[in-house]
Amino acid sequence: MRALQSSSRETTPSLPVAMGLAEACSGRAPAWLVRALSTISMMWPLVVMARLCIFLALGDPAIGRWLLGDTLSVGAFLTVQFCLDMAIIVVPRVGSFQRLAPHIQLRWLVPFIFASASVYALLCSSVFAVAGSAASLLFAVVMPSVVAVSIFGAQRILGFVYCAATLSPFLFEMPDTLPLAVPVAGLAGLLLAAIMQVRADQDNLQHRQDNVMRGEQALELLTDFEEAGQGWFWETDRSGRVTYVSETLVARIGKTTQELLGQPFLALIGQDPSGKATEEQRTIGFHLSARTAFADLAVRAASQEECWWSLSGRPVVSEFGQFLGFRGSVADLTAMRKSQAEVARLARFDSLTGLANRVQMQAMLEQALGGSSGHQGDCTLFLLDLDRFKAVNDTMGHPVGDALLRQVAQRLTRAVGNVATVGRLGGDEFQIILPAIVDRGELAKLAERIIHGVSQPYVIEGTQVVIGVSVGIAVAPFDGIDRDTLTRNADLALYEAKDAGRGIWRFYAKEMHADAEDRRRLEQDLRHAISTGGLHVEYQPVVTTATEKISGFETLVRWTHPERGPISPSLFIPIAEEAGLISQIGEWVLRTACLDAVHWPEDTRVAVNVSPIQFANPIFPTLVMHTLAKSGISPDRLELEITEGVFLSEGTNTEAMFAQLKALGVRLALDDFGTGYSALHYLRTAPFDKIKIDQSFVRGAAIKGSRNGAIVKAIVSLAEALQMETTAEGAETIDELELIRSLGCSHVQGFVYGRPVANEVVMANFAEQGVYAEASGFKTSREKRRTMFRSIKLLHGANSYDARIRNISTGGAMVEGLADVPAGTVFQIAFSANFMVEARCRWSSGDRMGMEFAEPIELEQVNSEAPIKEVVSTGIRHRAA
Repeated sequence: MRALQSSSRETTPSLPVAMGLAEACSGRAPAWLVRALSTISMMWPLVVMARLCIFLALGDPAIGRWLLGDTLSVGAFLTVQFCLDMAIIVVPRVGSFQRLAPHIQLRWLVPFIFASASVYALLCSSVFAVAGSAASLLFAVVMPSVVAVSIFGAQRILGFVYCAATLSPFLFEMPDTLPLAVPVAGLAGLLLAAIMQVRADQDNLQHRQDNVMRGEQALELLTDFEEAGQGWFWETDRSGRVTYVSETLVARIGKTTQELLGQPFLALIGQDPSGKATEEQRTIGFHLSARTAFADLAVRAASQEECWWSLSGRPVVSEFGQFLGFRGSVADLTAMRKSQAEVARLARFDSLTGLANRVQMQAMLEQALGGSSGHQGDCTLFLLDLDRFKAVNDTMGHPVGDALLRQVAQRLTRAVGNVATVGRLGGDEFQIILPAIVDRGELAKLAERIIHGVSQPYVIEGTQVVIGVSVGIAVAPFDGIDRDTLTRNADLALYEAKDAGRGIWRFYAKEMHADAEDRRRLEQDLRHAISTGGLHVEYQPVVTTATEKISGFETLVRWTHPERGPISPSLFIPIAEEAGLISQIGEWVLRTACLDAVHWPEDTRVAVNVSPIQFANPIFPTLVMHTLAKSGISPDRLELEITEGVFLSEGTNTEAMFAQLKALGVRLALDDFGTGYSALHYLRTAPFDKIKIDQSFVRGAAIKGSRNGAIVKAIVSLAEALQMETTAEGAETIDELELIRSLGCSHVQGFVYGRPVANEVVMANFAEQGVYAEASGFKTSREKRRTMFRSIKLLHGANSYDARIRNISTGGAMVEGLADVPAGTVFQIAFSANFMVEARCRWSSGDRMGMEFAEPIELEQVNSEAPIKEVVSTGIRHRAA
């Protein structure tokens, strides 16, 4: 017991040393200490087993003598030994102990390890004193040292503590016969521990060097990341004050690092001009006070220029769970914000003209209809469609078209001023919203002003361009109380305006719905007629002018409605084009015409109209080839009549299409020349065989004073220069036929040689009359007359007669009121006191006679003069009856 107490006194001063070592070790990585303590807890049962093996190795007689020596002391030592070992095994596994800082855990555990080793050594000393075996003593001392080093060798403090505690009792109470055995054994254990520690230190040094290299590389990468402007970093202390901020971040907000260090982190965030905390500041302040992480919070920076950041941060805690502050990153959102703003602007405004786009106009119309108080508001909607814009866009190019649209937008904006909003729906369609304006008089004046302004000439790239505009007007709440209804009705009004001749405006009327419904029913009936064979074709002869031989027939499609009777092609063909039925109709007409023409005389051609939609179809040449092959007709007998509209179809390769059709051997004719958007380069580039002169230039060409004859002559001369044939359409009278023949047209087509008839009639006429045609009809043409019922005075010499005009033209009139007037009688016709015309009687029947004016008159002048009340002639006043 004395020895045991002495040993205890001698080992006590070593505790501060162990505590100091543990304190020095606490600066290492916490993970290293945690692994060391975990190793102790897991491996200490092996230490206990090793001790048990040592006792067993001493032999039963020695243990027996030792146990009989002092039972009370032995029991106390064993109890202490057991408690210490259990503490070393159990305590590191307790949750509350694990939550302590690693170096605090080490401070608590080192004394237990030291005490356990010392108790074990004292027990061994007592046993050896009884047994007196030097070999057993050496074995008992070396074995614990080896076990300790093997378990705790990598942890220098724990291994040395255990070895020192094991050796210390023997250094003071070992037998004299073994003065060197114990130190040698201890030194051997320490040497082994040192060797293992050197290896561990080398590994740690290499690990630290690798960490340093990785740290330097990471620092370079972070520096490059910051300098590239992709992101920056910041850090605060426990109180939320800035302790670190990237220099590039400081430069972005125009301050210095010294000015920001120590400042509250919220000072980096822009403030409200009123001085109140912004929503962003309140959000960041909440996270800082609650010590919760946040990510990608968009805030405006406290800088002179507009600068937006995306802030992310997380709380930083020490290895002991203590809150140290916040650490986070900043990403620049300025460019993205500007891009988003631009995207948002483009989502609401037209990129070409800068006007509001369709989406924005719909929202504004909803707002205008809703009114300021949420009740139904008054407003007017204008829908505008540019006339002839597509021709400009296609012939002069899209850049010119875009420039034209920008100028149109400027004129519309000036025309409406600040009383309305102008928007572009797309293409050449515009929309105008006029809130709280429903006065139809003011709206009509505005529409007139818009049409006049848009119709003025434009100068684009040195070229003058002229277009027009049509306007449809719908007024809320009379024409609709919701957006869709008002828009639909304005669209109906626009359709009516374009159908009435373009360049005009129309208010919506309920009758327009009936017209739209009628077109819808006609479309349905047309679809049914196509599927059931309700269409048929008729043929009108084309006659050679010089010989009056029938050179061919033009194919005309006809539709006889079961309820409405014959439907004009001018009505159902546009419907077919809008409904996408024209290609189906065109294919059927082409196939039917070729099958009919194959039975005609060999040199008789058949002409078929081709719509621009058909012409734009890439498979159209293949369709023509199959039709020719199936019918057996010669390709040169088929003549395809193509309008100038094919040159205006977007995306159509006209040159390639013309080349493929000419390769088949068919003939090509330019139909309705002189109307639409005529351009001479069509004739220069397209391989036409014939030019068809539109009937608008033929009819009335024989009337005195008409310029149509000169136009026809110019077209004929042009065709002859290009070695093309000409066909004059619409000839109805003998004098028109004679004029056409004298002007040199090679072919003529019109009622003068026959109306369109079915193929059965064509075959019958061939059988009866052969291939020659005979002209018939009125001998002379007369101008279009206007029906009128107006009182006039007829002055003849000193006489004045009351009369009335029934119809009138620029060259004459039919007058009633005088009976049996001799032909050739000359009168003065007094339309008013200021407007008189000399006229001669051409014929007389009953109280009616035909009058021919000595000089053509302007009908507008007749309409503008007030009806005559009294006329003065030869000094005598005559009053109207």
